[in-house]
Amino acid sequence: MNAKIQRLQQGESIALISDAGTPLLSDPGYFLVREAKKAGIQVIPIPGPCAAITALSAAGLPTDRFAFEGFLPAKSKQRIERLEKLRQETRTLIFYEAPHRILDLIDDLLKVFGEEKLAVVARELTKRFETIHSGTLAHLKTIISSDANQQRGEMVVLIEGMKEAEPTEEKTIAADRILTVLLETLPLKQAVEIAAKITGERKNHLYQQALRMQAK
Repeated sequence: MNAKIQRLQQGESIALISDAGTPLLSDPGYFLVREAKKAGIQVIPIPGPCAAITALSAAGLPTDRFAFEGFLPAKSKQRIERLEKLRQETRTLIFYEAPHRILDLIDDLLKVFGEEKLAVVARELTKRFETIHSGTLAHLKTIISSDANQQRGEMVVLIEGMKEAEPTEEKTIAADRILTVLLETLPLKQAVEIAAKITGERKNHLYQQALRMQAK
C-alpha cells in the first residue's frame, strides 16, 4: 500500500482494475483510494459495468431508494442475524452471493422475510446465460432448487423493501391537533420535527400536512 502511494507521489499514474465489475464495490480497493486522498492525490473514476445497478435496472423493484449490502456472512447464523437487522428496511435491498450458497441464502431469506416477500435473482448478467427471475421467495426457491443451471454463475439477489405503513385516520387527527398547537408559536420546520418525535409519523408526511393546514 505505502509503495503504491509513494509511486503516485512521485508522479506515476496507477489504474485500479477489477475483473469482477466496477472496482471498490464489494472489494477492499477503497483502502487505496482512502490513503491516496489523505495524501492529496487525485482519484478519477472511470465508469464500468456494475452487477448491482445492472440488476436493479431490470428487476422491476423500486429504484428510487435502495441499499447495497454486498456479500452477507457465509455462515447461516450470522447471515440470519444480519438479515434480521434489515427486515424493517423500506429500501430495495441488493446482495451479492456465491453460487454454492444461493440456496442457503434463499432458505434464510424465507425464514426472515417469509414466503410471500417479493424478490429477484439475477444471474450471469450481460453474459450468454443471463437469467433474471422474479416473484415471491417461495417461487424463487422452487425455480432455483429444480434447475442446477440456476445455481451457477455470479448472483445478484434483490429484495423488495417493507412498505411504509399509511397513517390511520386516528393518527392523522392526533397529528393535526399537535401541529395546530405547535404552529401557533413555532416555525413550520421546528413544529414538524417536534410533531414527528411525538407521533412517530414521517417528517415529510407531517410537513405536507402542516402546509395544507397553513393554506386553509
